[in-house]
Amino acid sequence: MTRFISIIACVSALAFAVTPAFSATEAELDALFDAIGTPELIEIMQVEGIDQSDEIRESMFPQRARGWQPIVASIYDTQRMRDGFRAAFDAELADSDVTPLLEFFASELGRGIIALELSAREALLDEDVEEAAKEAFADLETKDPERRAAIEAFVDDNDLIELNVAGALNASLAFYRGLADGGSFDLTEDVILSDVWEQEPAIRAETTGWMLPYLAMAYEPLSDDELEAYRALSLSEAGRDLNRALFAGFDTVFNRISYSLGSAASRFMQGDDI
Repeated sequence: MTRFISIIACVSALAFAVTPAFSATEAELDALFDAIGTPELIEIMQVEGIDQSDEIRESMFPQRARGWQPIVASIYDTQRMRDGFRAAFDAELADSDVTPLLEFFASELGRGIIALELSAREALLDEDVEEAAKEAFADLETKDPERRAAIEAFVDDNDLIELNVAGALNASLAFYRGLADGGSFDLTEDVILSDVWEQEPAIRAETTGWMLPYLAMAYEPLSDDELEAYRALSLSEAGRDLNRALFAGFDTVFNRISYSLGSAASRFMQGDDI
């Protein structure tokens, strides 16, 4: 009995010791969700995803296109995307002080940065624009090496390549598991893991080749001081918390989407009514 009581006492003391100093309110998280442009970004990601789903059709069932797009549209339902994102996003930020984030993104600079990010992301839906952005970033090596270095530092500081590669690999894993569960493919876990891991170099190259030109294009109107102010926010505790919450949110969304796409593609190949 004495030992039981001492264990409870230790657990209670530990719980008290790690009680968070901050607790973000639902109203604050609502405001932050809107301030960083997440609703608009989800709309853009929906368009990206539906467009990219044609690659699945072309590689897996090129002669059977009819009926695939409605399935994809239902999977990329924006309300489900928002709900899935918010569940993970809110959980990650529940014990964070989001005041510095709300203050920054409510400022003229913060609002401008979000507008630039969204505008560039939407513009890159056009393949010609994407190619021009890649060429412009390559030109920075000679035209403005300091700006190129600043963009690369921003990416490195926020671990954007590694986090995006990890997210893409997890999404690919979810897609394969959806394929297996859909019944058209006899895939063991070892085969799935091997195939997914073989994709890592290509995913890394594609991620790097897209991320750097995208950010260079988005932040081109910013002065060096403005870009440095944004970098400083991203390096703060609040900025780190936000970055972690964003990836948690979108990992949740795209793991669900990828699994659903894999399962739907597998069943579609069998001619099942999905």
